[in-house]
Amino acid sequence: MYKQHYQRFLQYHRDELHCAPHSHHYWPDVTFDAQQLYWLDSARGADEKWQTLFSERLPAVQQQLTELLGNASPSQWVFASNTHELLYRIISCFEATKPLHIVSTDGEFHSFSRQLARLRERRNVKVSLVPCQPYDSFAERWQAATQQADIDLIFTSQVFFNSGVIAPNWQQWLPQVADDVVVVVDGYHGCGAIDTDLSAYADRIFYLAGGYKYLQAGEGCCFMSVPRDCPLRPEYTGWFADFEHLEGAQPEPVQYAESGQRFAGATMDFSGIYRLHAVLDWWQREQLSVARQNHYIDELKKSFLSHLKNLDHPLLNDNNRLQHHGQAHGRFFTYEINDKDQLQRLYERLLEQGVKTDYRGNRLRFGFALYHDPDDYCRIKG
Repeated sequence: MYKQHYQRFLQYHRDELHCAPHSHHYWPDVTFDAQQLYWLDSARGADEKWQTLFSERLPAVQQQLTELLGNASPSQWVFASNTHELLYRIISCFEATKPLHIVSTDGEFHSFSRQLARLRERRNVKVSLVPCQPYDSFAERWQAATQQADIDLIFTSQVFFNSGVIAPNWQQWLPQVADDVVVVVDGYHGCGAIDTDLSAYADRIFYLAGGYKYLQAGEGCCFMSVPRDCPLRPEYTGWFADFEHLEGAQPEPVQYAESGQRFAGATMDFSGIYRLHAVLDWWQREQLSVARQNHYIDELKKSFLSHLKNLDHPLLNDNNRLQHHGQAHGRFFTYEINDKDQLQRLYERLLEQGVKTDYRGNRLRFGFALYHDPDDYCRIKG
């Protein structure tokens, strides 16, 4: 139904069913012209292209993100090459010599998990990790953990990358969190895949996401929503963080923009921002809301599960599929297979059938995208 919009990518993968869009989504055709526009803006503007970027291109995308995610203030969106860069700017706001207590889960992405492990090497850093499993009791255990008295930073995913399970909505637990606690939500596996409304809490949480997955804009295109009137001063900072006063004398102490730009870094490749603008513009033109997309994705999921049920696969079945009341998933399913050899053979067998998946640890993931048709899953054999 939607494959026509992805022909430039699909022409190189005609014999492949790409079931890993949760990892790297194919780009729609509209991004091709956007990539060329970035080149042309760079050529026309040369040394002055930053003025075009900051006065025209970035505000347009900030407005689109506000409309997509419900943030009432477009100027609070800040961009970077990756979300980890933005996250570490938040962490750098805490003085390294003072105690730091971080509450998170054992289901966070590798970059954060690695960073957390490194931070724990400091003797003054305390980490409280809440196990995601069992999922049925996670919401209760998470809420209890986030109400501890000495917390400095809370970090959680919107959708857990290694299961597809949707985390408890911040509306359920955030009102009980102390006002001085910094709260960060990693929306990478949720943004563009599940309906998200930041409006009620945009001035309370940092929301991180990017274009590599469901926003379909590729790498190098990440962003963060910063609470208004945020007083934090990132130690990890760059010249973009006070771009308006760049040509004047640099005062001490270091000054920051009053907007979300205070968490910006330095020179980066902005082509991903152009691609993101093109994707969101396409969604708006075609009225491809997240809800409308998910209506189609739900049909794909049903077709996928129906085929596997008829196949009666020994590993790809409901006994091995991670579930949360059978419903609260993002746009991918995860199968837990504890035998490493079995998992590797299954992954390779699927590749032989032209089915591209991926796995993390003992978990095999199948994702769904608009460039799938319901009958595509017949490629999966026993």
